[in-house]
Amino acid sequence: MRAMSARTPATGPAHRSGFACFVGRPNAGKSTLTNALVGQKVAITSNRPQTTRHTVRGIVHRPEAQLVLVDTPGLHKPRTLLGERLNDVVRSTWAEVDVIGFCLPADQKLGPGDTYIARELAEIRKTPKVAVVTKTDLVDPEALAGQLLAVDRLGRELGVEWAEIVPVSAVSGEQVGLLADLLVPLLPEGPALYPEGDLTDEPEQIMVAELIREAALEGVRDELPHSIAVVVEEMAPREGRPADRPLVDIHANVYIERPSQKGIIIGPKGARLKEVGMKSRHQIEALLGTPVFLDLHVKVAKDWQRDPKQLRRLGF
Repeated sequence: MRAMSARTPATGPAHRSGFACFVGRPNAGKSTLTNALVGQKVAITSNRPQTTRHTVRGIVHRPEAQLVLVDTPGLHKPRTLLGERLNDVVRSTWAEVDVIGFCLPADQKLGPGDTYIARELAEIRKTPKVAVVTKTDLVDPEALAGQLLAVDRLGRELGVEWAEIVPVSAVSGEQVGLLADLLVPLLPEGPALYPEGDLTDEPEQIMVAELIREAALEGVRDELPHSIAVVVEEMAPREGRPADRPLVDIHANVYIERPSQKGIIIGPKGARLKEVGMKSRHQIEALLGTPVFLDLHVKVAKDWQRDPKQLRRLGF
């Protein structure tokens, strides 16, 4: 045994850094939870299923850790080539992260979709899994207790060992900090992966396209959101503007699958498209910190969700 005087001076807890992904059925509250943990909007949200179409990374900075949250599309039974590719994105993300958070809404009974995902998670042996019961603000304590028991039972029945079962409300902020407290110890020791102050590694152009799509998702028919894709064709500061009055010009195309859908997006006398432009412009200006001129056009990309060439062109 070493003498007391030979001991290495005590150091503080080691810094941890790593990736955690949220998975779950479509509309399980994954994106809202990601935004709540980051403290700023980095992922678009909607009450429509399958809003998220690619992985979005949100970065949580703490003195003792850096937690990188990977928000994934909802795992679902695919009906199109787009759906198959979204599922591939989810599964490839699982293989790369340090901890998996399985989101299950408190206000919905566990169903076949949850069982399907849990069964897949049971096959991933080494990665810790945290069950996150979301949307707790929508239920009373008795219903929440019943859901927590059901989630525990689901894990035992399918052989998934939950590192934690955590009820949270991203809307009210209830236990969001606790969730981060529980995820951090499951990360490996290591230095920060991103500079202090970075909240996402998402390119601004992609975030702008997503904000436009989010605005376009509001108030349209149930079947239309899956048909909407947005591509920012050009985004640049306008030349010749004084330094104290900058302006960013953004030209974007909103793609739908059929000519009949064009009228839904544009609306009577262009009113719907104008509203989409106004809503998204405010969000984009907040993101970029500068005034924006937004030029939107609606175009038809026939059956793009099923066409490999079109999917590539639209970034999938």
